[in-house]
Formats: sequence, structure tokens, C-alpha cells
Amino acid sequence: MSTEIDTRHRLRVNQLGLWLFIASETFLFIALITARYAIVGLDRPDDLNQPLGLVISLVLLLSSLTAYRAETAVKHDDQQGLLRYLTITIGLGVVFLIGVVLEWKEGLEFFPPDTEFGSAFFTLIGLHAFHVITGLVALAVVLRLSRQGRFNAGDHWGVEGVIKYWHFVDVAWVVIFPTLYLVS
Repeated sequence: MSTEIDTRHRLRVNQLGLWLFIASETFLFIALITARYAIVGLDRPDDLNQPLGLVISLVLLLSSLTAYRAETAVKHDDQQGLLRYLTITIGLGVVFLIGVVLEWKEGLEFFPPDTEFGSAFFTLIGLHAFHVITGLVALAVVLRLSRQGRFNAGDHWGVEGVIKYWHFVDVAWVVIFPTLYLVS
């Protein structure tokens, strides 16, 4: 009985810790998005590649769906589904980052970091890309542990926690995309 209570308590503490971390990261993104509007206003360069931004947005949103499928798979003890959907999520995250590299290449040409919009663009995209990279590392760790049979329907906090973080990264992009690409 005591072990069960300790396990539930540890899970609640882990969940609280994750939500506090996500809240603190949310405030960071809010500060930088607010700075974009304070510094640049509603202006946006005409050379911004909106179709590329839309494509990578769709890729990232699709990765949220595959991450959800991985979490659902582990809750149903579907180990093959867990491995498949984690792998697809990681692949989509890498495709997103390739799109970010293309964004940066174009950004350096049309609105370099020493311009007002360029400063906001590279800061927001860079911060988000950092979060994507850390999410991919965490997903890769979960994938490795999943291959070792570490997670199951009764013990899957590692999968759930990382996927909640991945969803946070996706939601952050849902706010960043219109902030950079659509507002004018």
C-alpha cells in the first residue's frame, strides 16, 4: 500500500513539475511575442515566405497527431504502435527543422537580424527551434527506452510527459506562425 501511495505521489509531483515548467516557458514566449509587436508593430516584410511557413506549420501539427497516437498506443500496451508513432513524430520534427533552416537562409537575405523584423524573427524562430531540438532529444530518449520495453499501460509517465512537452512546442508555434507570417 505504501509503495502505491509513493508512486502516485511521485507521479503527481512529476505532473506538477511539468506544468510549472510549461507555464514558465509560456511566459518566455509571451514576452518575446509581445516584444515583436512593441518593436516592429504590425509590419511584416513582403519577402516573407508564407507558403514555406504554412507547410512547416502543417508538418508540426501533423507531428502532434502522431505524438498523440504514440501516447494512445502505450496506454493500450501497443508497443509496435508506440515505436512507430514515436519514430514518425521524430521524423516530422526533423522535417520541420529543415524548413526552419530554409526560413533562416531566406531571412538572412531579405531581413537580416540587424533589422527590427529580422531581430524579432530570428529570436522567435530560434527560441522555438531550440525547443523543437530539446523535444526531439527527449522523444529520442523515450524511443530508446520504449525499445527496451520500459513503458506499458500501467507505467507510461515518461511517454506522457515528453508528449505533453511536444504539444506545448506545437501550440507555441500556432501562436508564433501568425505573429510572424500573417499579421500586417
